Amino acid sequence: MSTSARRIPLVNLSHYRSGSPRERARFVQVLGDALKEFGFVSVEGHGVDDALIRRTYSDVEYFFKLSEDAKRKYTVPGGAGQRGYTGYGQEHAKNRTVGDLKEFWHVGRELSPNHPHFSPHYGPNVWPAEVESFRRNTLDLFGALDSAAAVMLQALAEYFGVARDTFSAMAQDGNSILRLIHYPPLRDRFIPGGVRAAEHEDINLITLLCEGTASGLELLTRDGEWIPVDTLRGQIVVDSGDMLSRVTNGVIPATTHRVVNPKNAEDDTTRYSMPFFVHPYPQCMLETLPITATGTSLPPITADAFLQQRLREIGLIK
Repeated sequence: MSTSARRIPLVNLSHYRSGSPRERARFVQVLGDALKEFGFVSVEGHGVDDALIRRTYSDVEYFFKLSEDAKRKYTVPGGAGQRGYTGYGQEHAKNRTVGDLKEFWHVGRELSPNHPHFSPHYGPNVWPAEVESFRRNTLDLFGALDSAAAVMLQALAEYFGVARDTFSAMAQDGNSILRLIHYPPLRDRFIPGGVRAAEHEDINLITLLCEGTASGLELLTRDGEWIPVDTLRGQIVVDSGDMLSRVTNGVIPATTHRVVNPKNAEDDTTRYSMPFFVHPYPQCMLETLPITATGTSLPPITADAFLQQRLREIGLIK
């Protein structure tokens, strides 16, 4: 099969949640193998309500059509973009200086300051007064994606033959983020040298990506070729991040991916997407699993220290 015709594998999460022993075993194997080979896998039967995804996209579209002044008032000063609004072109990929051609909103987990996993780097969520249902829909979507992610992380632990809660316990009450992204048409807002999302690896454990409203997502295969990733309705695309790569000692690499610019005027339309970045709790120690500790392993580091380092590298902390 040519590289251009390759597609990432598809699994059904309901087979793991309630399937036969054979279906469960196959889910675990395909999930782990897909992340090892591609760093990406498509998931159906995930249990996230399609109507909730539609409602949230509707709210996101309404918000990003507000004036620049209206959006900017939801920027959190000193918040490193971890809550509320981040303006167009402010984030850039690691080792790049030109900003990505996007703006976004972050919704984080709501923990009280006395919660053991609360981090001072993360303030409270802010909510746009102009969109009445925004808070309810985004928090509901956050919870649904969080639940699906926990199950996938349990299956991944089975793949490695370690305790079932090895990865899911890391993410329990973790600093996960729902990012609501607006990529406007580029004919009026192009920044020379800019890309909608320049090639990068995600920082976190895994990312769950609800289907985008337009194409453009591509991944870099292990043999160095870019292939498109279809995010079809009813499916969630899952990819592995730097933190998961670190704890598995590279057995599951963090796959490079990007969102390319429209290739022609007809495709130069608005694009929205909603990735859910699954993060460990701040004090979680990122250490190599003993089962993968062969050769050279990276030194342990807390999830929060690793995150702050990466936020500096992508321009969200100056």
